[in-house]
Amino acid sequence: MKKPIGNIALVMTLSAFICNMAQASQFTDPLDGAFDMGEYLAENAYGFLPVPIIITEPAVGYGFGVMGMFLHETEQQKEARRKLALQSVDGGAMLIPPAVTVAGGGGTENGSWFALLGHRRVWQQDSIRYLGGIGVGRAIMDFYPWSNNQGPLKERGFEIETKGLGGMQKLQFRISNTPLFLGVQQFYSDSEVTVNNILGTEHTYRFGNTKSSGLGVNLEYDAKNSFFYPTQGWDFKAEYLWYRSGIGSDNDYETLLASSTAYFPIAPRWTLAFAVEYNALTTDESRLPPLAYPDINLRGIPVNRYQGNYTSSYQTQVMWQWTPRWSISVFGGVGGNSGIGEANEGVSTMFEQMKWAYGSGFRYLIARRYGVHMGMDFAFSEHDNAFYFNVGTGL
Repeated sequence: MKKPIGNIALVMTLSAFICNMAQASQFTDPLDGAFDMGEYLAENAYGFLPVPIIITEPAVGYGFGVMGMFLHETEQQKEARRKLALQSVDGGAMLIPPAVTVAGGGGTENGSWFALLGHRRVWQQDSIRYLGGIGVGRAIMDFYPWSNNQGPLKERGFEIETKGLGGMQKLQFRISNTPLFLGVQQFYSDSEVTVNNILGTEHTYRFGNTKSSGLGVNLEYDAKNSFFYPTQGWDFKAEYLWYRSGIGSDNDYETLLASSTAYFPIAPRWTLAFAVEYNALTTDESRLPPLAYPDINLRGIPVNRYQGNYTSSYQTQVMWQWTPRWSISVFGGVGGNSGIGEANEGVSTMFEQMKWAYGSGFRYLIARRYGVHMGMDFAFSEHDNAFYFNVGTGL
């Protein structure tokens, strides 16, 4: 099992950096005197929240990167949020979230690297939502097409190298004054895929350049009490995309994603949360690019370790707000996948060999004015373990 070694010094350096910054008045919260980046993000034209990315993802090895999160508001919005934040601990966090831009990149020890830019914005009192992003990079990871089968091939994988660029965008409209949104979305990628070490040999197969282009619709019901760190309420999301040659795709297939999270206060400072996710891919083609297939999405399980035409995951998490600034959590979940290329009967095989993962984490309220919590999760599974820097609850 890989273990997160060699990162203690970096964490200590970041801690010392935060302590030094806290000595400046712009990084001290006027309500409790604690370190806080809310005023800096709001009042500094170039202010951003640095999010370190210490990569321990078993699929790509150890690595490091950094993301910058920029928040955008008008002067009137800033003043309204500032006044509410001075009146109560979570006052500013209850307002409509500001526009958010994220930018950054990173790399890992096996030669994988990425750079991305994303943006989220709302208009007309959160009646219209937009989310978009573009990225470029190179990913080298193992592909396990027989992970759901019994027999000698179950643990047999081969290395795939994917180089290219991609992007997505989503536009949603609120239905009347309800929490329900309907929208449209687009996905596009242009990548070169090479398969190495097939069945333990030196044989290499090059897919060549593959374009994936999809258009689709989405539905979202959002009744959570916070965008950045919800502690009450629930949401539901469904997305259906068609990939067709008529819109620039080299392969014809459809994907469905349905997910939901729910947060229940069970005692003062205690929250119980649940999350479920279901993915389906249907096609008449016998071969698609390896990364087109969905995988089990659980902290602690390597990315793309368990792929299939159908995948699902089920998680629960308990969060304890230890102090007004610090919170800790424990979480656990299971997931399942069908085989790749299986027809409708693959849905039932998805539940035959469930995989598990569990862990714990902590969060610090780093920007109280916006309700932004940042921290780390330590996760374990039967194959590996890893830790992650996260903004939000992690679900």
